[in-house]
Amino acid sequence: MIYKNPVVKGFYPDPSVCRADDGLYYMVCSSFQYFPGVPLLRSSDLVNWEQIGSCITRTTQADLSEAESSAGIFAPTIRYHNGRFYMVTTNTSANKNFYLYTDDITKEWSDPVFVDQDGIDPSLFFDDGKVYFISNGTDDEGNEGITQCEIDISTGKKLSPSRTIWKGSGGRFLEGPHMYKINGTYYLLAAEGGTEYGHMITYAKSASVWGEFESYPGNPVLTNRDLGTFIIQGAGHGELVESPDGEWFMIHLGFRQEGEWLHYHHLGREVFMTPVQFKEDGWFTAGTNGTVGEEYEIKGCKDQKKYEVQTFANTPREAGWVYLRKPDINNYSYSGDKYVLHGTNKTLFDRSSPTFTALRQRDFNGTVNCSVRLDGRDFGEAGITMYMDEDDHYDVCIRRNNQAWLDTRKKYEAVLKLNIGDIRHIQAVVPLPPGTDNASFIIEMTNTEYTFSVVIGEKTHTLGKARTKYLSSESAGGFTGVMIGLYASDGTAEFTDLKIQYC
Repeated sequence: MIYKNPVVKGFYPDPSVCRADDGLYYMVCSSFQYFPGVPLLRSSDLVNWEQIGSCITRTTQADLSEAESSAGIFAPTIRYHNGRFYMVTTNTSANKNFYLYTDDITKEWSDPVFVDQDGIDPSLFFDDGKVYFISNGTDDEGNEGITQCEIDISTGKKLSPSRTIWKGSGGRFLEGPHMYKINGTYYLLAAEGGTEYGHMITYAKSASVWGEFESYPGNPVLTNRDLGTFIIQGAGHGELVESPDGEWFMIHLGFRQEGEWLHYHHLGREVFMTPVQFKEDGWFTAGTNGTVGEEYEIKGCKDQKKYEVQTFANTPREAGWVYLRKPDINNYSYSGDKYVLHGTNKTLFDRSSPTFTALRQRDFNGTVNCSVRLDGRDFGEAGITMYMDEDDHYDVCIRRNNQAWLDTRKKYEAVLKLNIGDIRHIQAVVPLPPGTDNASFIIEMTNTEYTFSVVIGEKTHTLGKARTKYLSSESAGGFTGVMIGLYASDGTAEFTDLKIQYC
């Protein structure tokens, strides 16, 4: 069967995959300042993935209250050993590496077990009754590179000094290490070049878990760094994985730029899969002459599914809804046909936890429909936001008309606000009929722009357009992607009739 890349669309960066005894594959990805943290996905064929929950579901597992945008939870790794799942990651806001575990993937994960080794992008490797903790950082003698120690998996205590085992192939920002033992040989996979247009996957091999590791002569084994007009860019940070039919692939991140000559990406880093071919000398190659293509063949796979229309009814909380940092869950009430948000005095501009919940934007082209009813105070506001971070977001909302406070009737208006960096602009204001406290909004999405509209009675009013590139990593900075968010401040809002459809 032919599958198309990416296999998981939208903001799901730094993928890590393991296979369990049930024959299914499980994936985790970075989540940064969003909570719950570390989305957990499942697949039977490596092509069709569904999110079944998250690993970090309690604020006691990771404190994100002070996390800046694109900080917080970095690059997790998932492993399965002797009937138990392990997820290891870094909370960069606390500068601590830790892991969680569970014996039932459908239940909650443990409290954190901390490991006293620095760096980020940690990984676990189980071999011959021993467990190794690997990260990119500095070892006990001050050497920088891919660093490893042996640990007691029950306590996280180091059983050996941290030691640098590989310094990479010479690219900048050596990161994302994973160790494998295949046919008696140890393979150490890593990323270099920075998670942007120069990103790449490199590797080395050794006869011993401690090295010496020999770099692959053809490094980088996978990169799209020289394909300037190609849609797929930033390929790197990979995992080796074997398919149910015995084929080898790399699951890795990448991103799609907005167009052939439009060097911006706003959907975030996504999940791609690229074939791997082992050679007789033990080295392997990947992709199309070392690059990532738009489609490949895989044996024994079901047809690749398209995304169904997302509604409140078919998108429960565990299927991808997130909040910012350390939310007060009492401010949210979810049911099969609506979402009620109780706003506070915190707004989307605050680096805190405003009343906000969101789903990832999963593709370039589509439509968002949602109705909003606001029970507002004098300055209440609620709506839908295309959100990159606290400085960069486009908001279409209903708010109390604060010029009509002497009127006994509540007066509301529909508003489009465009916020780019330090610029906060009111693009359009449309008064709602007196006594009307609700409005239906439409957001049309393309690769280059959003169009915002409000439906009042039988008439649709276009509020304005905004370019997607100003919510891209190239413009806004950071490592995340655009989120389709619902928000409220200084009032209670009821959201109904949600429909997110991609085409």
